[in-house]
Amino acid sequence: MSVQDFYSDPSYSLSQLCQGSNKKPLEIYFFIDPLCPECWALEPIVKKLQIEYGQFFTLKHVLSGRLATLNVSPKQKFENMARVWERAASRSGMSCDGNLWLESPISSPYSASIAIKAAGLQGKRQGIRFLRKVQEVVFLEKQNISDVSVLMQCAQEVGLDTNEFYKDLHSESATKAFQCDVKITAEMDVQEMPTLVFFNENVEEEGIKITGCYPYEMYVQILHEMLADRPEPSPLPPLNMFLRYFKFVATKEVAVVYNVSTKEAERELKKLQLQQKVEQVPVKYGTFWRYIGE
Repeated sequence: MSVQDFYSDPSYSLSQLCQGSNKKPLEIYFFIDPLCPECWALEPIVKKLQIEYGQFFTLKHVLSGRLATLNVSPKQKFENMARVWERAASRSGMSCDGNLWLESPISSPYSASIAIKAAGLQGKRQGIRFLRKVQEVVFLEKQNISDVSVLMQCAQEVGLDTNEFYKDLHSESATKAFQCDVKITAEMDVQEMPTLVFFNENVEEEGIKITGCYPYEMYVQILHEMLADRPEPSPLPPLNMFLRYFKFVATKEVAVVYNVSTKEAERELKKLQLQQKVEQVPVKYGTFWRYIGE
């Protein structure tokens, strides 16, 4: 089967691989904090894992709330956060601007997590798109995501029903959903972000917990062990299809997903730019690309 035939089959769409609701043999809990630069750095690997092996697992995002004490931290804590962000960005290739913590520190880190849960009440895919948008505006644009107007703008840009979102933002449902995630984090003794926990169908078996960022091959090896098999990965989609689905991606994400150098990824993206299919968005470290249509 050709790559084009594979992706023209509706049962193998990118949406199915990345979000699919069918029963799958594995479940991965992705413990994440929207303000954690290392979680942001893991995005390229999570994308590749979903595209190549998404037919074998469902991904559940769990918001940890581990950074929620920032609002009572002294000035030096913000300076430390700025340095952590800068180091993470220069090391990972996923840009994040640490000046946020020096110019306009986030006053209420809980707000973003509750907002992500409020968005998720409109559907899993919408919740994940909203989470990504929140990460973009905080890491790339230095916006204060404890500001309700910023959250409302994010909701509008990912196509949420904004009236419903505003009501849910102040609802008990969103707060309880976030509290449930914090409880799961404590029960699974997750201390650091990001953490992935792999579970198979045997409820009596313990999950495999991986904390931090590792090379892609390590996550694939764990999938093979959990499946007791070495399944063939799904073929990668044409780059244009990848961009149309994800809308806004880093050069680094394209490089990781397609297993090419950053320079090669940028060359291919610039070809699409000449065809007016994407536009280049410069950021503090590297470049992002916005899909603008056929």
